[in-house]
Amino acid sequence: MDNNLAELEKWGFPLQELYRIALQFYKQNSGKAVHLSYEDNLKLIAFKQQASLGPFDPEHAPALGVLDVIGRDRRLHWQMLGNISREQAMEGFIDLLDTMCNAFRPYVEAVRKNRDETLKEELRRMELEKVENDKREREQQELLEEGYKEEIQRRQLQDALNKQTYQQFKAYAEKQFPGNPEQQAVLIHQLQQEHYHQYMQQLHMQRQQSAVSNNNNNINNMGADNPTPDSENQIIHENQNHDTVDLTQDDLANDMMNLKLNTKSDLNEQELQQQQINNSNEDDYIIIQPAKIWTRPDIEEFKADVSAGDGDGVITVGHGDTITVRVPTNASGKCIFWEFATDNYDIGFGIYFEWSKPVTQEVTVHVSDSDDEDEFLDEDYLSTNEDLECGSLANERNSLPSTSSSKAPISIIVPIYRRECFNEVYVGSHAYPGEGVYLLKFDNSYSIWRSKTLYYRVYYER
Repeated sequence: MDNNLAELEKWGFPLQELYRIALQFYKQNSGKAVHLSYEDNLKLIAFKQQASLGPFDPEHAPALGVLDVIGRDRRLHWQMLGNISREQAMEGFIDLLDTMCNAFRPYVEAVRKNRDETLKEELRRMELEKVENDKREREQQELLEEGYKEEIQRRQLQDALNKQTYQQFKAYAEKQFPGNPEQQAVLIHQLQQEHYHQYMQQLHMQRQQSAVSNNNNNINNMGADNPTPDSENQIIHENQNHDTVDLTQDDLANDMMNLKLNTKSDLNEQELQQQQINNSNEDDYIIIQPAKIWTRPDIEEFKADVSAGDGDGVITVGHGDTITVRVPTNASGKCIFWEFATDNYDIGFGIYFEWSKPVTQEVTVHVSDSDDEDEFLDEDYLSTNEDLECGSLANERNSLPSTSSSKAPISIIVPIYRRECFNEVYVGSHAYPGEGVYLLKFDNSYSIWRSKTLYYRVYYER
């Protein structure tokens, strides 16, 4: 230990590392930059063997050849070292090399300087990395705390709206599904979610209008240009009664698929539209057979077959869009069939039936988004053969195409909900309920950034 400390103080390296540097220098420069006598080389080799193997042991030493003069000389110098320790042999090797070669000490100094610079650089790098990691952790913690606060505020806001509208939605759900509490709960949840999103959209629009007009009265009513979540809760509390009236008369009647919470006298206004259904009896339209839906696994063959056609069966459904494929009933047909699949991602799918006489026998494709004009759904013609599934009531409402100024009634054959049609082909059929137009809805409105590639095929059976 004392020898190590001494060498460390003298050279700047511990003994083991200094010996390794000296041995490397000797191997690289022997016969080149270092020219030693035969005797000095024998001494260095003896020190090396003593440091590596310990004292010479004649019992375990291999026999030498008769003419191996160099081997005999090396063994003799090794024996002359006696029983000195390996550390002493290392010191002897270093001191002898330093004495015989003037270039050794500058070499060690250069190695030490490079080591110190590398160590300093590594320390600086580690310090910078630590600072960067600490900063990143703080930012992540701040984001987590901010996200948690926003989630708490969002839930408080939604809970306030749900309490405000629960009795109205409950009364409506009991009328739609009497004696079925499970379906009532599903419908109430859907209506509350839709009302929350509509409220937030209206609030956002009011903020933008307030910022553009810079009207002090509007700013005071909204709480500020950028009100905090606390001020949003205050707005709800202050305008609770007003929102209740608007919700009953406007939101439910017009926005939420005309699922009205008014009395039967309000529904009498639709009788004029029902009278526009030509050449038919009302009961014929109400009796609608449920659709049949199944899947099959040959998705790759199906997509290749559709792509090999004229290309009409391959559509890109943009993010936030809803594609409506209008398929008129055929006079010689009695049943419609459909098949569809997508690449990699799911898509919303549903089928409506428009009770209007087809003006053409061609299949047409329409694209709509959330900015399209609201369309009318006749509640008396809504089919309840299928359970309500996950999906947006607003999307179903917004995506309905306009067929005429009279806005013909539309029945829901299959409600819109998301299908994992990227793993298998979705197939279905439905018997014609009468003369009209099928509306095949492919809904991608829930996707903010991602578009979907759709493969579909529609035909009828005679």
